[in-house]
Amino acid sequence: MEWLGLHCKTTQKEFKMKFDLQSKDKFSKARAGIIQTDHGTIETPIFMPVGTAGTVKAVHQRELHQDVKAEIILGNTYHLYLRPGLDVLENAGGLHKFNHWDKPILTDSGGYQVFSLAAQRKITEKGVTFKSHIDGSSHLFTPERAMEIQRYIGGDIVMAFDECPPYPSEYKYARDSMGLTHRWLDRCIQFMKDSEPKYGHTQNLFPIVQGSTYKDLRKESAEFIASRGMDGNAIGGLSVGEPAELMYEHTEWVNEFLPEDKPRYLMGVGTPENILTCIGLGVDMFDCVMPTRNGRNGMLFTTQGIINIKNEKWKFDNSSIDPGLESYSSQFYSKSYLRHLFISKEFLALQIASLQNLAFYIYLVKQARQKIMNQEFESWKSGAIAQYMQRL
Repeated sequence: MEWLGLHCKTTQKEFKMKFDLQSKDKFSKARAGIIQTDHGTIETPIFMPVGTAGTVKAVHQRELHQDVKAEIILGNTYHLYLRPGLDVLENAGGLHKFNHWDKPILTDSGGYQVFSLAAQRKITEKGVTFKSHIDGSSHLFTPERAMEIQRYIGGDIVMAFDECPPYPSEYKYARDSMGLTHRWLDRCIQFMKDSEPKYGHTQNLFPIVQGSTYKDLRKESAEFIASRGMDGNAIGGLSVGEPAELMYEHTEWVNEFLPEDKPRYLMGVGTPENILTCIGLGVDMFDCVMPTRNGRNGMLFTTQGIINIKNEKWKFDNSSIDPGLESYSSQFYSKSYLRHLFISKEFLALQIASLQNLAFYIYLVKQARQKIMNQEFESWKSGAIAQYMQRL
């Protein structure tokens, strides 16, 4: 930075991510805050569109900015490592410049993707050996390598490398897996301390709470990662097949032990009902492929309720897709036209539906934020869930 004509070298510590808690709902554990990163601010609660391979499927960056009004998107270590590769990302100057997204990016460490390759991977203390889903080639991810790859990608928020146990898991497996995740975390932290960001902006590490659906393990894991004093904390290993009520129970339990002055990120969740319920339990950050994946299959989330746009009932409906949203796609196109695009297998259908769902999800968390600020969240939540989850 420059001060009185003198050039001072500012340390990375001075530019660490900041989280300011602005409001807490009186009748629930819902919170509203602001995360400050080198690529801009994020108002919480927030939903993060998933851009696994450097793109939110079927959506232009311009539309994410102007139509959806996304504040942060995700990239994935496993997928970006395999394609386009670290040499391409480094040559471009990192993912921000490669995909021309100038707002914050969060990168998932690849732990969940490796977990999903159960038949093609081997887990040891050193790391995980796995085979590429693209060409079958063999690769090794250690905690250090996962962090190094995230240095190359250049996300503002980077995730610790963890093992995500399946549901259900035996107690011993869940305990051993949690212990491995904790030991890996310390190696991730050490690597981040010993290395520097590649592209001139700060990267902030979030550890991940594991422990399956065992409350004593979840408590131990939450206390362990909280003790490491990182910039935020994530809750992993949920939304992997367990009943929703069990997810809520463990989310609420874990938040009892995570620090209030750090953002809390519930990974891979979920439906509008899941999100509003978990906001009420103290979660600040969410991501899920549901808006884009379901949208590409013709399921629309709207302010009136859920629509299967392929149904015959929308054939002659010339009303806008969602009059309750201000986004261009929601207002400009009709239900009849979007149904025609799907029936005709036009690519534009996937784009419009994805934009509708992403715009709705951002609207959902923005509305929740406003209700928290006004101390109205808990009284509003039940009616909102009933309206948004009804099938039209």
